[in-house]
Amino acid sequence: MILEEAKRVIRVEAEALLNLEASIDRTFEKAVEMILNTTGRVVVTGMGKSGLIGQKIASTMASTGTPAFFLHPAEGIHGDLGMIMKGDVVIAISNSGETDEVVRILPIIKRLGATLIAMAGNPNSTLAKSGDIFLDISVKEEACPLGLAPTASTTVTLAMGDAIAVALLVSRGFKAEDFAMFHPGGALGRRLLLKVEDIMHSGEGLPLVGSETLMREALFTITSKGLGITGVTSEDGALVGVITDGDLRRALGQGLDIINLPASALMKKGPKRIRRDELAARALQQMEQYSITSLFVFSDDNATAPVGVVHLHDLLKAGIA
Repeated sequence: MILEEAKRVIRVEAEALLNLEASIDRTFEKAVEMILNTTGRVVVTGMGKSGLIGQKIASTMASTGTPAFFLHPAEGIHGDLGMIMKGDVVIAISNSGETDEVVRILPIIKRLGATLIAMAGNPNSTLAKSGDIFLDISVKEEACPLGLAPTASTTVTLAMGDAIAVALLVSRGFKAEDFAMFHPGGALGRRLLLKVEDIMHSGEGLPLVGSETLMREALFTITSKGLGITGVTSEDGALVGVITDGDLRRALGQGLDIINLPASALMKKGPKRIRRDELAARALQQMEQYSITSLFVFSDDNATAPVGVVHLHDLLKAGIA
């Protein structure tokens, strides 16, 4: 019984979405063009469940390059209509098209010089007839067996809003990097905005020893810097190798007396490198590719002296990994 009912609800809503797809025509295109050409913002309004869906639509638009916000129609009646300016595009949502709070603000929207996109389930309603453009969000039936709770209708409304937002995104040439700019605190923002130079260790925190430095001193550098690695440089400061704590364990496991050896005797040549202006996410990719935990950082591809080092732990702390 429970599973059958759940599947029925999904079938009803899926059918409603397919019908919506079939109804998308030149009117939808005009609505998107209206928003693209506006000099103002998009103001989304609606009551009840339509209002909740409207909030999500406004949020999606705002995060994908279309300045938008939600206006509660009841609050609008009591002064918040001052948020609407000439040149704005208002998207008003009401399944019946007769929601009192929405209908009451329609004349003021016109008077303020904003254009109106009406999203309603009744093409003969007050809202539908008031719109400069009407987008039909009607459904044959609600998934609610009583036909009372908004279900299929809210699903269709949400899909229509997503369709508008994505069409705007594509039309504007909006990229993942642009999305990240609006989400600097999120995982995507960190992956697309954070550079190696933002998290690398440099200056006094950079572990380096000369190639002739005895390992007793190199050991101190490895432990004191706390990164489990040191770079080995030539006389002119060029990075010629690296020594990790793993290299030390392997050498000790072979019974080598490493204390009095020069760093050049234990170092691995040809260390992996990365530019300081590359994304931190790229550093993670290289570490995974070569199964390493650190990368020395250079100012450009031709530089020989490192300016920093980035460790896997730095990427983890920054939320990249």
